[in-house]
Amino acid sequence: MKLVRIAMLTLAAVASLPALANGRVTGSDLLEIRAVINRQLDAFQRDDASGAFALTSPGVQQAFGTPQRFLEVVRMAYRAVYRPSRVWFLDPMVLSGDVVQQVQIIDRAGGVWLAYYSMQRQDDGSWRTNGCHLVQPARTIFASGEAE
Repeated sequence: MKLVRIAMLTLAAVASLPALANGRVTGSDLLEIRAVINRQLDAFQRDDASGAFALTSPGVQQAFGTPQRFLEVVRMAYRAVYRPSRVWFLDPMVLSGDVVQQVQIIDRAGGVWLAYYSMQRQDDGSWRTNGCHLVQPARTIFASGEAE
């Protein structure tokens, strides 16, 4: 199931490259998107619930209600995002018109994760996170027992 989901996301990423190139999302947009995610990750590191919550879309804010509730959910269900050891930004993609920034995360235990941040442009042109889907990619086991 995970492999199918990853394959579908990969196909969507390839299909989205023209959408990124045609000017709907500029290079400065991509820099801002990455900056917003970095600021949110930094806020999680400091347990700054208000700071992290302020970087979410109005819909996410409405769904969680309070910054403390938002931080508690991230702390419990998104541990890799809450306390990452290392972070790499991968290529963004456009899925159904939404910009999704892929982020590879190494958690404190050495586990590798992919975080798919759905981003939302606000009326003032700024960007906010509109959700995060966190998956641990499947590993390939070879006959010799080595993992890739």
